Amino acid sequence: MTTAPWRDAALPAATRVDDLLSRMTLEEKIAQLYGVWVGAATDGDGVAPHQQHMNTDYDWDELITQGLGQLTRSFGTSPVDPALGAQALARAQRRIAEAGRFGIPAVAHEECLAGFTTWAATAYPVPLAWGASFDPALVEAMAARIGRDMRSVGVHQGLAPVLDVVRDLRWGRVEETIGEDPYLVGTIGSAYVRGLESAGIVATLKHFAGYASSAGARNLAPVRAGTREFADVTLPPFEMALREGGARSVMAAYTETDGVPASADPQLLTELLREQWGFTGTVVADYFAIDFLQTLHRVAGSPTESAHLALAAGIDVELPTLKCYGKDLAAAVRAGTVPEELVDRAARRVLVQKCELGLLDEDWDPDLPTESIDLDSAENRAVARRLAEESVVLLANPDGVLPLSPDTRIAVVGPRAADALAMLGCYSFPSHVGTLHPETPMGIEIPTVLDALRTELPDTKVTYTEGCGVSDPDTSGFEEAVARTREADVCVAVLGDRSGLFGRGTSGEGCDVADLALPGVQGALLDALVGTGVPVVLVLLTGRPYALGRWDGHLAAAVQAFFPGEEGGPAVAGVLSGRVNPSGRLPVSVPRGPGGQPWTYLQPPLGLAGEVSNLDPTPLYAFGHGRSYTTFAWEDFEGGERTEIGTDGGYDLSLTVRNTGDLAGAEVVQLYLHDPVAAVTRPDVRLIGYQRVELAPGESSRVTFRFHADLSAFTDRSGRRVVEPGALELRLAASAADVRHTARLTLTGPVREVGLERRLRCETEISQEG
Repeated sequence: MTTAPWRDAALPAATRVDDLLSRMTLEEKIAQLYGVWVGAATDGDGVAPHQQHMNTDYDWDELITQGLGQLTRSFGTSPVDPALGAQALARAQRRIAEAGRFGIPAVAHEECLAGFTTWAATAYPVPLAWGASFDPALVEAMAARIGRDMRSVGVHQGLAPVLDVVRDLRWGRVEETIGEDPYLVGTIGSAYVRGLESAGIVATLKHFAGYASSAGARNLAPVRAGTREFADVTLPPFEMALREGGARSVMAAYTETDGVPASADPQLLTELLREQWGFTGTVVADYFAIDFLQTLHRVAGSPTESAHLALAAGIDVELPTLKCYGKDLAAAVRAGTVPEELVDRAARRVLVQKCELGLLDEDWDPDLPTESIDLDSAENRAVARRLAEESVVLLANPDGVLPLSPDTRIAVVGPRAADALAMLGCYSFPSHVGTLHPETPMGIEIPTVLDALRTELPDTKVTYTEGCGVSDPDTSGFEEAVARTREADVCVAVLGDRSGLFGRGTSGEGCDVADLALPGVQGALLDALVGTGVPVVLVLLTGRPYALGRWDGHLAAAVQAFFPGEEGGPAVAGVLSGRVNPSGRLPVSVPRGPGGQPWTYLQPPLGLAGEVSNLDPTPLYAFGHGRSYTTFAWEDFEGGERTEIGTDGGYDLSLTVRNTGDLAGAEVVQLYLHDPVAAVTRPDVRLIGYQRVELAPGESSRVTFRFHADLSAFTDRSGRRVVEPGALELRLAASAADVRHTARLTLTGPVREVGLERRLRCETEISQEG
């Protein structure tokens, strides 16, 4: 075997794998198509529902004699010291390689949605906070650090990022998404992919596709999206992350669209993904999704039928563990009911990826330096702090109460003020797994808002009371909260979510809500605090936006942070003290009232406020909104006169952004497209470009957006993506509702059909002026 062509690292991967496949038995090929979750419970009391569907009817030692495709979450299933975990993974890999005829190890995968989901690893802000930063470069730097940490302990594949575009803010997994706009999701998500892949980790795009469009905001519900919404809102972030990010894996969604589950849809997973987009990596199943074809979707009558449907659709790897791609599949292939070509196709993709990862090389060695592995280094925390600071959104500060004066008496009130878990999303290790192991220390330091505020303002009198719980109905703490507030000059009300899984939280996977009212009695607590007449600064630590119209005009200030990670407490406290000048912008709209969902800013005219309905869906704070402690002037705009360009042409528009205040700060210039007349209805405005501009007091920068007509493309009635001639408006704005300058264009020439060659992003250029 050591002299066989498949061992020759000088040969192309495809050549090596073809030789290897020719030597493998059917069982050995199938063994490459599933993972095994060795440490997970199988009694249904683990992390997720349906975990009892795992197949435990196999002997590990016998199983690995055929080889093994993947090892599932050896770090992310229970608390494990990083060095000991790396040693254990290396031992498991050595056993797998020694047991099989070919000596091929498994791909080890882990979750990494907001950092490497393992004990003692840095807990970064959640993806919704990435979107609020409008800073792809910083997200890429974070992802590179996550990837290096994963590689340092022997992991090969990360199950991130989530590229679902939010369509209903009541959905529990809003915190896992980047926002409600496909351009923002695509650009930030692609940056994350580039960072992860730069460290040698296979990035896995999820959930392909339509998962966030589930009916009624229920997790894993049927998708209610039309073909054009699917093409123009759901799919673009995935295409961008593949073309510009270089992602090497895709995870099929749990959901079904128009009666066809994604895991059994060859049009989605083969025709679109591979034949049209040219994807050559691996498609993996979401956990238990192949079995769900029988047990939940009921489009298959047995595990073998589920396997057949999934293989035919294009799913190469069954995760998290063996259920459908096992002995019964081999028997069905031998019986002629499942074509062996489907097994070969999937095995070839898996083995090519293993070859690219070096797992087929003769000198492959699972051992890694493990004397000291620090997964929460000072450098990691510095990146986590910066991203947390950039993601905090100042919603309102009408009277200039913020920053807080050092001689102000502060009453801190609320259930999120003194809880470290208030900083974390459901895929952080302490929230995802750590709560099941209360005897184990958290493994990382997470300052609370209360602790951080006292550190930030050491000479300020700060009192604290909880007031109420996150979601329970008890109001007995209101009296003390009101009393502490009346004794203070200002009240800082720290409210929000408890992230969890499957009903164990108010936000997170399986924690969907009926409306967007603050959880529990927190709204009533806020009413009581405002009723004291003492200025109230609302601080929200949440996984989704909540309706705030009830307090519009009654709050001294409002600050929004989306689960900002382990450094979120100091970041929020820094904003309150003025050490940090807030620069976050909303990646999702903040509604005025709790009902009226689903609604996002991507509305055609009929979705906007009008005389035909008494219900006004206009948000309280628009997509892209955010305030600063300094002021900016947008000057010397070039591009205001109507201009004609071809349907294949480009156009530059530029302006100077000047910091006219006394503090250094960052402005986010946003470019929106308005299409007055089109063959099908279009969103009134949609984001097509943005640029974060950091300026010292008095400093200015020239920002140029290089618009191309491709960015106006949409899916027409026939299903073609086209650029239409006609009038367009390009709007430079501080939010979707705050337009500063408008350029009017006319596209001339024929309707132009565009495909993979089209431009996906608006290039920007920034130059400092002085």
